[in-house]
Amino acid sequence: MKSKSNLFENVQETLSNRLKPWERTMQFWVRAVNVYTSYKFCQIRVKYVKGKEKQERMWEDQHEIAADRIYSLCYDLGGFFLKAAQIIGKPDLAPNAWVKKLVTLCDDAPATPFEAVQFVIEKELERKPNEIFERFERIPIGSASVAQVHRARIKGATSDVAVKVQHPGVQDIMMTDIRNLKTFAAYLQKTDIRFDLVSVVQEMEKQVDYEFDFLREAKSMEKIGEFLKTINKGKPSVIVPRPIWGMITRKVLVMEFIEGTSIMRLGDEMSKRGISPHGKMAMTVKRSILKDLTTAYGQMILKSGFFHADPHPGNILVTKDTKASHISYTVLCKTG
Repeated sequence: MKSKSNLFENVQETLSNRLKPWERTMQFWVRAVNVYTSYKFCQIRVKYVKGKEKQERMWEDQHEIAADRIYSLCYDLGGFFLKAAQIIGKPDLAPNAWVKKLVTLCDDAPATPFEAVQFVIEKELERKPNEIFERFERIPIGSASVAQVHRARIKGATSDVAVKVQHPGVQDIMMTDIRNLKTFAAYLQKTDIRFDLVSVVQEMEKQVDYEFDFLREAKSMEKIGEFLKTINKGKPSVIVPRPIWGMITRKVLVMEFIEGTSIMRLGDEMSKRGISPHGKMAMTVKRSILKDLTTAYGQMILKSGFFHADPHPGNILVTKDTKASHISYTVLCKTG
């Protein structure tokens, strides 16, 4: 049986080999240039094609090709590129082909090996996982850019909890990724895009440090959860998981487990239950969810001034009674 020190050394070696800055930089530039040049070639080809419909089809095909390449870049490299995928994978920011492909990275990113998860928990909570939990699922229920979440049950408890564990070494590699993106954004800004991309990346750089402080996140979860309960007289339509104090550090966050379906997979869940995702009943449910989310955000922004600022699909679950539940309260902003 491997000793704890040997196990840690093996995990660290695996992570360091995967996350060497110069390798990430090289892979990023090779892949980014590949996507960029494919668009430039398409731009040239389109000039020699007559007919608007044919030109639009060419661009659609190009977007499909680029979506696969960008997905591979973000999935393989991880780090800040997963966060970037969440940001640009929105209909108002990217072609539809990109959105369909990148949205799947919201909660299905590469997972950290279970041995590394165990080590992080033991180091942060100063106890072995089997001393804390009577059950701990090895396979995460979701994995994103900064952390992954496992379902577990604390010893002596009657309900499950969600254990969010930060990917080891991810903060350092994100800084490398941001520097590369900043350089690429500066080039695009000078040559092709009339938009201040550099400022966008710089703003993300300022905010990214907050992503690694789970104590701050837990306090924000609690603050927003209590606010929504109070303003809705104990019956909020959008609920927030309750943090389990005493089991929270900067890198581990234990919270109430809420059973639900990712809003991205709501159509599939309806189909399993024999409900047409495009039928009258489904549309009624979708309108109800949209109304609940809109109301909650209106209350947070206009009444509290403290709100959840990262509402990508991977952060929203729909419970069986159709309540929308934010499962990740990470980047929050103060208005005014």
